[in-house]
Amino acid sequence: MRKTVIGVMGGSVADAAAQDAARELGRLIAENGWVLLNGGRATGIMDASARGAREAGGLTVGVLFDDDKDQGSEYLDLVIPTGLGAGRNVINVLASDVVVACPGSGGTLSEVAMALRFGKRVVLLGFDPGAAFLDRCGEGEWSLAETPAEAIAQVKARLARPMDD
Repeated sequence: MRKTVIGVMGGSVADAAAQDAARELGRLIAENGWVLLNGGRATGIMDASARGAREAGGLTVGVLFDDDKDQGSEYLDLVIPTGLGAGRNVINVLASDVVVACPGSGGTLSEVAMALRFGKRVVLLGFDPGAAFLDRCGEGEWSLAETPAEAIAQVKARLARPMDD
């Protein structure tokens, strides 16, 4: 029988509270007999969740951003280097039965969007996708339009500005 895979998505940079929650999440995933899959990095949510699962005797899998196995967390049982960069997010999502998104930024946001697009079940743990999107955008990089005419006016205003603004 195939094992259930829980994908834990989250930032490579995370505060202590988010890392503590990710570690506890990893522990609980292992205690339920599920496999923990994440982006494999040795920092942030990825490292903390793998650590929690490993400490509880669980199986951990990391799908790496780059092609160097040595870049993975020491708490991974199986390291899969991809050399795909952010493209590895598709693998993370499709290999997961359920995706749990912890605090992160653009990468985590893309994983949530892909999971929803592919009909995966998603749980947000202390992660607000709207805030993550807005945090990634600098001031003036986005705006809301109420009508098509407003949208076109905003497009024209952006086209009139140099790209480095």
